[in-house]
Amino acid sequence: MTRFSRTILIAAALTTLTGPAFAQAPAPTPWELSPDMGYGYDKDGKTFSYKMGTSNAGALLKGAKKVPKGTLFFIGHNGQLYMRTGPYLEGDGKFMFGTN
Repeated sequence: MTRFSRTILIAAALTTLTGPAFAQAPAPTPWELSPDMGYGYDKDGKTFSYKMGTSNAGALLKGAKKVPKGTLFFIGHNGQLYMRTGPYLEGDGKFMFGTN
């Protein structure tokens, strides 16, 4: 076997072995939310994080609502933050609205 044909054979084998790995969609990345932090979305569409204290936690919770499980947050084409409750995953766990 010539050096050239051996190189072609090795390249073909590596392509075959690594091909399926490139076809998989990346796993979703979890948010790293912390109980002592607040996260804001201001009137200009900017996001912020704030270190929270415990002295006024009661006032903070007074107007708050729990976010239901199964809620998706996303930014629309207009820059507005949206949330959607309800299905956003296929039966096999893939994201319904993805490009894959």
